[in-house]
Amino acid sequence: MDTSVVCLFADPDSPLIGLRNLVMPLRASNFHYHELKHVVIVGSVDYVRRDWKNLQNLPKLSILNGSPLSRADLRAVNVNLCDMCVILSAKVPGHDDPTLADKEAILASLNIKAMTFDDTIGVLSQSPMAGSQTPLGSPIVLQRRGSVFGANVPMITELVNDSNVQFLDQDDDDDPDTELYLTQPFACGTAFAVSVLDSLMSTTYFNQNALTLIRSLITGGATPELELILAEGAGLRGGYSTPETLGNRDRCRVGQISLYDGPLAHFGEGGHYGDLFVASLKQYGMLCIGLYRFRDTNSSPDASTKRYVITNPPGDFALLPTDQVFVLLQFDPGMEYIPNRGTKVDLSREDKS
Repeated sequence: MDTSVVCLFADPDSPLIGLRNLVMPLRASNFHYHELKHVVIVGSVDYVRRDWKNLQNLPKLSILNGSPLSRADLRAVNVNLCDMCVILSAKVPGHDDPTLADKEAILASLNIKAMTFDDTIGVLSQSPMAGSQTPLGSPIVLQRRGSVFGANVPMITELVNDSNVQFLDQDDDDDPDTELYLTQPFACGTAFAVSVLDSLMSTTYFNQNALTLIRSLITGGATPELELILAEGAGLRGGYSTPETLGNRDRCRVGQISLYDGPLAHFGEGGHYGDLFVASLKQYGMLCIGLYRFRDTNSSPDASTKRYVITNPPGDFALLPTDQVFVLLQFDPGMEYIPNRGTKVDLSREDKS
């Protein structure tokens, strides 16, 4: 189920945080329509209504009027089947205790991790079991899919106060005084702090070329022209498709390649990162920028499903079959997705036969 769930804490009069900027990278023009992930926002519909003029033209977007702390609402959006769950807060933190600024986001994160999903049963019409049939007589098979435990749900939580990262993971042994960028939640991508934006701004100030890379990684390649149009308040409006405008889709994008199977699988069996880098660039035109590795590489039952990023490893760095590779992919013009493509042709062939 290609879905991203956004758990949003907001009052009807809370300041707007720019939900369009969150969804737009997932709607970049170098994605085909069938590649877009459905985004479901769980929160106050009165708050989202104030920002709806900036969201209404974005496809595959749904709103559930509810609370991110409600397990019923979380089950309604199948949070255990989502590709990513993002927890945000638009509420203005109080000045009493900075530790309480992230209480709702942290509680929502811990609430999801404590949930169990024993009803995630999918139905597949292949490899029939003995005596199992649908009311129409066709064989069926039951297969469990998705995460059974909420702790395995991919999740990222926004924090206002860096020190609150210590409350996110119950199995985290980090010292409470450890800096944010050295903590396990930050390294595994389950926590994002506002202070990270200060670091990005500082990097851009001292290296203006870094902005191009940051824009490609974060915004999906938004151009300065688009940013100027949005800054002037024009918003996202439909227009004509011409060869010139469609040509703007032909740009690279970030992707993940698995070493478990596929054309690069042989590198996962004792290969080295340097050989993978050269082969990917020469044979497929892909630029490797890092690895996504399991925190626990052993096969014990208690092994964690969390991963962390290794950027630009040395050439002799050993690879594992479970590794995933972050790459910059070239745009694939391919064939636009059409449901049931070829059905009519197959039927006509059957008629002739």
